[in-house]
Amino acid sequence: MDNASYTNIRRFINQGQKVPKDAVRVEEMMNFFKYNYAQPTSKHPFAIHTEYSDCPWNEKHKLVKIGLQGKEIDSDILPNSNFVFLIDVSGSMGSQNKLPLLKESMKVLVNQLRAKDKVSIVVYAGAAGLVLPPTSGNDKETIIKSLENLNAGGSTAGGAGIELAYKIAAENFIKGGNNRVILATDGDFNVGASSNKDMETLIEEKRKSGVFLTCLGYGMGNYKDSKMETLADKGNGNYAYIDNIQEANRFLGKEFKGSMFAIAKDVKIQIEFNPKHVQNYRLIGYENRKLRPEDFKNDAIDAGELGSGHTVTALYEIIPTGVESTFDNSIDPLKYTEQKTNFEKYADELATVKFRYKKPDGDKSIEMVQVIENKSIALEKASEDFKFTTAVAWFGLKLRDSKLVTNKTSKDIKALALQGKTIDKEGYKAEFIRLVDAVN
Repeated sequence: MDNASYTNIRRFINQGQKVPKDAVRVEEMMNFFKYNYAQPTSKHPFAIHTEYSDCPWNEKHKLVKIGLQGKEIDSDILPNSNFVFLIDVSGSMGSQNKLPLLKESMKVLVNQLRAKDKVSIVVYAGAAGLVLPPTSGNDKETIIKSLENLNAGGSTAGGAGIELAYKIAAENFIKGGNNRVILATDGDFNVGASSNKDMETLIEEKRKSGVFLTCLGYGMGNYKDSKMETLADKGNGNYAYIDNIQEANRFLGKEFKGSMFAIAKDVKIQIEFNPKHVQNYRLIGYENRKLRPEDFKNDAIDAGELGSGHTVTALYEIIPTGVESTFDNSIDPLKYTEQKTNFEKYADELATVKFRYKKPDGDKSIEMVQVIENKSIALEKASEDFKFTTAVAWFGLKLRDSKLVTNKTSKDIKALALQGKTIDKEGYKAEFIRLVDAVN
């Protein structure tokens, strides 16, 4: 659900800076954009959409796109919310793109609230404190006034702030509701529980309370960006990098339901490729989100969340059988494993996709299974969604200077993106194409 890496990359390019390779998380770039997936029609809260076509950067390879579409919950029946804003007011937050932008961002969120929602505000600098007790979403004036009164100064007691925010969230916990801490900071945790490991352990512990976590990053460097992403991942949550008011309007306004209301948690995807058709494969991006095979059915293992109406997209690059690979991916034959599978029985299948998820307040996984047919379509006949998300992934791999990509020409990336941008109401796709133009 995170897409902070894209806004961070956009900031680097717009400021004329070289994008650091480790700032590029390809899956977050792909998932910044909305795709035209049909709503679920089964009893499950999301639908699975797959597509199989050509790989534009390695012409002998193929790509499999897997898209998840979360069920859009009607605003009238969204669960009641118990939000705790946890706001960093330390001295480092003084610049214009930090606390002042943060205040304007939070007003966007406050405007979405209903009478049955409540907001508390906790701040932290040299110490942590409650500046607004739980207040009805109807009383927007009081909430906004509390935000306006905040000033930056002091050091950063991040650990104490998190402790207090979760305590307030627990005291006002709504059973069956949407309980969430929204942490807004430049990521500069340097007093109290300051080491990354301490902070991760603290957040993992708080996750058990049933309170979700959203991290909003402002004006940060790269190191703090990865720190924030880790906190969100450990805390049953998501992370956005707010670089301007337009991004605040997107994440906290237009995509409020997808950002703030989880419809499923610990969503896991496991794919088994048919060796009759697939010699080798790799998942593009998601490097720090991979699970071990045995973790798939282990309900104690944490995984990602999916919000109302949210889409999640993944791409696999496939080397079909019979294609001579330029990459060294040889594996010694296994001594004790004999393939007894009746390949002919599954000859029409490219892969089997298994999904597991839990309800937001559940602790037992539910499984779905879907087969991908071995039917590849030519890239020019692929959907616009396929073409655009592939162009975004291609650009991300170029920025990472991937050794597995033979063609990194901006002209070709742009040409593919243009084929996938006819539906672009918000102009985000056109903006992406301008970014591609700006990088040689």
